[in-house]
Amino acid sequence: MKHLGFASIAALKQYIRYADAQNIDTHPLLRGLGLHENVLLSGEGRITGEQFQSFLSGLIALTNDPLMGLASALYVETHSYSLLGTIAEQSDNLEHAIERIPMFERLVGDMGTTEIERTSRYTSLAWHCNYDQPKVVPHMIDNVLASWTLYARWLTLSKAQPLGVYLARQTPSPELQKTYRRVFSCPVYFDQKHNSIRIAYEHLSLPIHTKHQPNTQLPLEGKARTELSQLRIGDETFKERVSRSIRAHLQLGIASKELIAQEHVLSERHLQRQLSAENCSYRELLDSARKERAMKFLRNTELSTTEIAHNLGYQDERCLFRSVKRWTGGTPNAVRSELNL
Repeated sequence: MKHLGFASIAALKQYIRYADAQNIDTHPLLRGLGLHENVLLSGEGRITGEQFQSFLSGLIALTNDPLMGLASALYVETHSYSLLGTIAEQSDNLEHAIERIPMFERLVGDMGTTEIERTSRYTSLAWHCNYDQPKVVPHMIDNVLASWTLYARWLTLSKAQPLGVYLARQTPSPELQKTYRRVFSCPVYFDQKHNSIRIAYEHLSLPIHTKHQPNTQLPLEGKARTELSQLRIGDETFKERVSRSIRAHLQLGIASKELIAQEHVLSERHLQRQLSAENCSYRELLDSARKERAMKFLRNTELSTTEIAHNLGYQDERCLFRSVKRWTGGTPNAVRSELNL
């Protein structure tokens, strides 16, 4: 059975605030899941992913609202994102805040993973839900993408509109489509392959309006890495944990061995020693993560090879061509042409 990891109490409380506003009593639901009131007195702490998914399933039934995910996004606040929210507030601009999502989103929970795709015109944020209940997943996706949008507007004191929102869920009724467009203030496309939001390049430089505390960003990120190092999912191996960290950092176009080591509260030498004990190396894990990301871009996007190379942290597209040749024996164009055979 798939392990759903954990979810923060802070993430749970966003939905509870929504339920309270709708005069829905969630206490019986929480008690039935073993989430007693004293657990919710603080925004700190964690519950299991199974508990969180069951809570959302119960809440969906109680509300009978096809747009519960969108509606609950209105109750996002900084603490909904745990320490990641504080880091976002201390960022210089929207791009800097966005870049922290893949690295630190596990502090919010293991509900899903974020993938960043950069082009010369926009940055795309795709969210892949880890949960498995068909009734829950669309609501979670709606909540995540809408919460991102509303929180970004609050952080930048702007009414910046995404270029577009892309959702895998089936096209709803015209009336519900109007609600989606009203929340996101942009075109919303349904029946898509992925769930993502596109942000115009010029909006990435929007400054964060919250008052920065001097010299706090690095200590906050250090604290976040320490908290990440203490998270464990089931019988996950050290190799698997490092691989997950590399994939997250690679969203920024770079996966520094030094930062990965810091995330696991180890020296670079100790990091490699532990990987060697599992018969692998950092270089091998990085190469594997790059291959996975490159194949995804080549097969599922129209990004140019120059843009793909940039997304993988390569100096230029020649590095990409050499890597693809080593992985597949062919060229990037050959990989793409295979899809049209």
